[in-house]
Amino acid sequence: MKTKRKKNRLILVSKLSIVTIFLSLFLLMLYSNFETIDVKTFDISRNRTLRSNNLLMVYNNKENITVKKISGIDNIISESKKGPVTFKGTLTGYGPDCEGCGGNLACPPRHNAKNGNIYHVDKVYGKLRILAADKRFPCGTVIRVSNLKGYKDFYAIVLDRGGAITGTKFDLLFESEKTVDIGKKKVTYTVVRWGWNGKS
Repeated sequence: MKTKRKKNRLILVSKLSIVTIFLSLFLLMLYSNFETIDVKTFDISRNRTLRSNNLLMVYNNKENITVKKISGIDNIISESKKGPVTFKGTLTGYGPDCEGCGGNLACPPRHNAKNGNIYHVDKVYGKLRILAADKRFPCGTVIRVSNLKGYKDFYAIVLDRGGAITGTKFDLLFESEKTVDIGKKKVTYTVVRWGWNGKS
């Protein structure tokens, strides 16, 4: 009889432990905004271009970094400071003549985009498209945009902000609101430089 009670108690404790684990995992997901993002880096050991040499210099000569699965924008931000990362997000478009837009970009050198110039020339990455991003992505951050239907992969630089631009949503600058042709698209982003100097 005592053995049966001990066995039943053991089963009850085991079930409670399992329930506690699942509850903990659920709460962890709840507080990480239910957002799970695949983050990966790429092998640059075979490429010795100006861009890859810059990556090697900025990220302490790490040539291979493993694929990581992380949750939430805060983790994307912290991982981007350590090395190049890839994540999924949303891309929309805007023009400098949008409602509430003044035409000048928010980040130095504060280009006037009303003249139709949608590019920034960077010393390392050359001619880049301009992005508006969450304030947690510092000005000067260079991002590769991939998997945008109708476009080849391209590099862009964070030089603007926007009230509705938060988390993994970015806004691509076009010549005007009339020329925006992308709508709201799911794309892949790769942070290849963090801020103007590589690391903030």
